[in-house]
Amino acid sequence: MTYTRTEIEEISNELVDLVDSSFEQLLHVDEIEASTKPAPDKWSKKEIIGHLIDSACNNQQRFIRAPGENIFVFPDYAQDSWVDRQSYNDWLWPDLLQLWRLYNFHIAHVCKRLPEEDLNTECRIGLNEPVSLGFLVEDYFAHQKHHLKAVF
Repeated sequence: MTYTRTEIEEISNELVDLVDSSFEQLLHVDEIEASTKPAPDKWSKKEIIGHLIDSACNNQQRFIRAPGENIFVFPDYAQDSWVDRQSYNDWLWPDLLQLWRLYNFHIAHVCKRLPEEDLNTECRIGLNEPVSLGFLVEDYFAHQKHHLKAVF
């Protein structure tokens, strides 16, 4: 699929709307509920938001580095290890939410400014099939929605 700058701007605006509306709802979750794991092998709400911060961190690198490359290669990341090593359950819930919110506002800001001629740059992330930079932006938004469903 070929992406246009207008489509990426729309996705970025949807991201801001999703984060804003979710942030307001998530503020009503108390610390105990946010820290409770539904099962020993499942993430708590804090860990899910932490994972989304990790995703923002990795994708920010992709969105900044891929433009201008013929083929962009970037490592995948071990999401469970990232969540475990950062001890997201030790964060205060409102602080964690604020970091997640502001990081996503920055991601949207960056994506809106991606040059249209770079949206179809081939990106190879880890051992996954190559995708375009535009797809990575769209997939980032879908990833946020997917995990927020689990939180709610």
